[in-house]
Amino acid sequence: MQTLKYAAAALILAATPLAAEELIMSSWLPPKHPIVVNAMEPWAAEVAKVTDGRVTVRIMGKPLGSPPAHFDMARDGIADITYGLHSFTEDDRFNGARLGQFSFMGDDAVKNSEAFWTIYRDKLGAEEEHAGTHLLGLFMHGPGLLHNNKRKIEKPEDMAGLKIRVPGGYVGDLVSALGASPLFMSSPEVYEKLSRGVIDGVAFTYEAMTAFNLTDHIKYSMTVPGGIYNTTWFLVMNEAKWNALSEEDRKAIDGISGMAFADRVGKAWNDADTAARDVVGDKVDFYEAPAAVVDALRKAATELEAKWAASLPQGRDGAAALAEFRQMTGVAQQ
Repeated sequence: MQTLKYAAAALILAATPLAAEELIMSSWLPPKHPIVVNAMEPWAAEVAKVTDGRVTVRIMGKPLGSPPAHFDMARDGIADITYGLHSFTEDDRFNGARLGQFSFMGDDAVKNSEAFWTIYRDKLGAEEEHAGTHLLGLFMHGPGLLHNNKRKIEKPEDMAGLKIRVPGGYVGDLVSALGASPLFMSSPEVYEKLSRGVIDGVAFTYEAMTAFNLTDHIKYSMTVPGGIYNTTWFLVMNEAKWNALSEEDRKAIDGISGMAFADRVGKAWNDADTAARDVVGDKVDFYEAPAAVVDALRKAATELEAKWAASLPQGRDGAAALAEFRQMTGVAQQ
């Protein structure tokens, strides 16, 4: 009789699914931001699907820390999964990530993200620079613009004296080289600073104009083919938490991450840029940078690229990585 009871209990346990491993993702973008809605949330849902419910991801409605703290939060286990900009981290631990931040890199967020995932990992030590985490994704947005509410930039000298918000990294150095004053701040801070006149303009994408309600405070938006700049992003998971998952679940999650996530988030950004341009319409003067401004941008960019390439560890060829990147995105063929 006792044996039958044990057998029955064993059958019940076998038929009862084990509790899912719930992973906490800290998210600092607005909950309705297109990247959260169209990339992070679908990816989280797919994690549950490919692991047959054994692993789930809960995206927090409010961040567990400031945007610049998000990489350290994943590394230190404050959150299981985080995303963020490499340039928000003020030290130089992500020096290789500058690969994707330069001017004239590409107009398609899918191609940009695919190239960044491929080349940064294969040639510039992405895993090493993200030590303490498992690298789930690397990505970029579409072409970065310079928006301002003071004047149209018709010659290089028109940049002088403008106070421009930058997300750190390369574009801060670029804006400074062109005579403007770069001011670092994270994306959620921009609306207040722009509306109060603390800054005159901002380095941002098309989609950010609507995502952060900036249209009423911007008059001019300057573009160049391939982008004036870009930002590079990570999606990472605490390494110990990752290693605690089963090999089967790690393989399943990797299968929907990496290049697949680059495609997903790149498409979300492309769609968001298109939608933002439609919403903004003629409320803002969008214009291509005049030739003299493009020449000044190119001169400053070339010098900054060379300085970056020389700063890389021995054996990492920054110039070759940039050339390969632009070949993948089609800029080299323009």
